[in-house]
Amino acid sequence: MKVTIDGHEIEVEPGTTILQAARMIGGESVPPAMCYYSKLKGSGGKCRCCLVEVAKGSEADPRPMPKLMASCVTGVMDGMEVKSISSPRVVEARKSVTEFLLINHPLDCPVCDQAGECDLQNLSYNNGKEATRFKEEKRTFEPENIGDKIQLHMNRCILCYRCVMTADQITDGRVHGVLNRGDHSQISTCVTAAIDNEFSGNMIDVCPVGALTDKTFRFKSRVWFNKPYNAHRDCDKCCGKTTLWMFGDEIQRVTARKDIYHEVEEFICNECRFDHKDTKDWVIEGPRKFEKFSVINQNNYTRPLDPVVIDTEAQILKGRDQDRYKISMKNIPYKAEESKK
Repeated sequence: MKVTIDGHEIEVEPGTTILQAARMIGGESVPPAMCYYSKLKGSGGKCRCCLVEVAKGSEADPRPMPKLMASCVTGVMDGMEVKSISSPRVVEARKSVTEFLLINHPLDCPVCDQAGECDLQNLSYNNGKEATRFKEEKRTFEPENIGDKIQLHMNRCILCYRCVMTADQITDGRVHGVLNRGDHSQISTCVTAAIDNEFSGNMIDVCPVGALTDKTFRFKSRVWFNKPYNAHRDCDKCCGKTTLWMFGDEIQRVTARKDIYHEVEEFICNECRFDHKDTKDWVIEGPRKFEKFSVINQNNYTRPLDPVVIDTEAQILKGRDQDRYKISMKNIPYKAEESKK
C-alpha cells in the first residue's frame, strides 16, 4: 500500500504504522518519539510527541481525520496522506506536548549525566518555548535505592514506561513498575535495592531522559569529553557488541550500540556493561559514527576550516598596540623586581 508523508510517497507493507513509514523516508518528516521503542512490543501511544495530521484517510475513505493522531500507533491505509512537519497544527501541538513534559521536569541539565544525549533536550531544542506558563511547584520525590547499578532520579521521569517494558520482555522477572495514580505516579520497587537482574542495565539505555543513570559513570565525565568506539568480546550471555566511551585510554562507561533514532540495536548483559572496563577485555573495532549535529561531535570535525578574515582597519578589532601591551598578562612582569631589570 502507498502512503504520502509531507509530499513524499512510499510503499509499505500492511500493518506498518505512520511513524515506521516516516522513518523509512527519513529526514525532518520523522516525528519525535519519547515512549515508542521499536525493540519493545506494545510501546507507544503515551507521550503524544509523534502527533501528525492525517489529511486523507485512504483511497476508500478520503475524509481527513478530525483529530491529530499518534503516528506510532496509527496504521497506514492505502492512499493515506499525512502531514508532519508541514502542518501548522502539528507544529503547535508538539510545542504544547513539550511544554507539558517540562512542567514537572527539573532544570538540572548542568548536573545530569544524560545531558548531551537526552531526547528531551533535543525535543525542547526543536519544539520548546522560550518561556513557561507554569507557576505552581514541581512535583518532587524522595531519593530511592532500587539497585547497586542503577541510579533512579524520579523527579526527571516522564513515565514513558520503556524501562517497565524492558524488564518485562528481556529479563527473567520484573520487580519494578509504576506505582500510584495521576500526578503521584512513580517508578519504584516494592523492596529496596531489588533490581539485580543480569540484563537490568538495559533500562539505562532505553530511558529517554536522566531518570535512570549508570552509577559507575555517575558524575565522572560529560559525554562530549568522551570518544565512542565500537568494540566486542566473546560473551556467553549476550551478543558482546558494545560502544566504549573512552577518555584517553580509560573506559569510563560501556553501553549498547544505538541506531540513528537512539534505539538499542542489541541488548547487552550487565557483565559486559559494568564489569569490563579494561581495554584488554575488548577487541576495539574503531571510532563510532555519531550524528553530525550531536553535542558529542563538538570539536571533533576533521575537515580543514578556513580562517575568517574581516576586511577592516586593524585598530577597530584589536585596538592600539600600546593599549594591548598594557593589558597583556604575557607582557606585563609578574613581580615588581622583574620590572626593574
